[in-house]
Amino acid sequence: MPIERLTFVTTLPTSVDELWTWSTSTRGIQAEMWPVLKMTFPKGMKHIDKDTALGKSLGRCHFLLFGIFPMDMSRLTFVELEPGRRFVEQSPLFSMRMWRHERIVTAAGDGATVTDNLEFSPRFASPLLAWFVKLFFQHRHAVLARTFR
Repeated sequence: MPIERLTFVTTLPTSVDELWTWSTSTRGIQAEMWPVLKMTFPKGMKHIDKDTALGKSLGRCHFLLFGIFPMDMSRLTFVELEPGRRFVEQSPLFSMRMWRHERIVTAAGDGATVTDNLEFSPRFASPLLAWFVKLFFQHRHAVLARTFR
């Protein structure tokens, strides 16, 4: 079971607080993903915050390609959280034997840097899924760059 590892880093002219708030809000997450994917969230979830339960599923999330076609399903699970700085989401996914997404937000001069570290192992079509994840996170960082320019 080969594990893919990818890292994406973008420095933005915004504050750590503003970037953290964006990165942990369902609205910000949706904006980063759109129009490639739409993600549904557990009922009532608006933010990842200090009260987010760690190590247990918060509920089922669906990923819809172009907002229409069901593509994947996840049981959203956070395993680490340092409010204002870092989270690790390690959710069971239909398409992945293993999925781990770490987002870190740090100060950088007059702005802030967002780093996404990914580790994943597709269940099938490994080269295709690895390619898609790479392009998808490049898209997410391009959205961040446009949003916070």
